Parts: sequence; structure tokens; C-alpha cells
Amino acid sequence: MNEQFTQQAQDMFAAAKEARIPENFQAFAEEGVSKSREAFVKMNSVAQDSAKAAEEVFLAAQAGAKAIGEKVVHNTTVNAQAAFDAAESIARAKTLPEAARLQANYLQQQFAVAGAQTKELFELSTKVARQTFETVNTITSKNFEQFKQ
Repeated sequence: MNEQFTQQAQDMFAAAKEARIPENFQAFAEEGVSKSREAFVKMNSVAQDSAKAAEEVFLAAQAGAKAIGEKVVHNTTVNAQAAFDAAESIARAKTLPEAARLQANYLQQQFAVAGAQTKELFELSTKVARQTFETVNTITSKNFEQFKQ
């Protein structure tokens, strides 16, 4: 039984050595592989560019978030320092009217400061959002054009 199987295998390999692949099928296969490789190279390039683009967007967003965070911390520090300075001044007041005047001055100044800080923070947030959207738009347009080709 084992000899019969060995003989059949040898006969099959001998027949396979003599078999020829038709030229038109071979050309079709080569063309298919070539086109598949080209498509892969394009898609791989687009994927790499997309990864770079995503990184650029994330870096822009991160830089914007950092700037906004730093501004919030700065404003909080300035406001806290102003509150302690006002509290210290009010604590040193000799009369009740003087303490009330100092407190009113502090509140008036803080309303003005809060308005200015809010405006600055809004402008910074708008700038960050605009820059992020511009980066996304530029990258998306570039990738779309590259993909079209």
C-alpha cells in the first residue's frame, strides 16, 4: 500500500514537471500582481500620510489645550492673589466704611478683570479651534487629492 502511494506521488510530480501554464494566464497573473502591488503602494502611502496628519491634528489640539490650560491657571493665580491682597487690605482697615470701600473697589476691579479674562479666554479658544480646523481641513484636502490620484 505504501509503495502504491509513493508511485502515485512520483507519477503526479512527473506529470506536473511536464505541465505548462498558458502564456495568457501567466500574463494575466503577472498583471494582477503588478496592479495589486501598485494599489498597495498607493494605499500604504495614503495610510502613512493619514497617520502623520492625525499626529499633526493631535499635536495642534494638544498645543491649543495646553495654551488654554496655562491661561486658566494664570488667571486663577492672578485672581487668587488679588483676593488675598484685597482681604489683607480689608483686614487692615480702621473703620467699617473704609473696609466697605476697599471691598467695593476690589469687587469693581474683579468684575472688570473677569470680563477681560473671559474675553481673552474666548479669543484664545476661538483661535485654537480655528487653527485646529484649518489643520484638519488642509490635511483632509491633501489626503483627498492624493487618494484621487
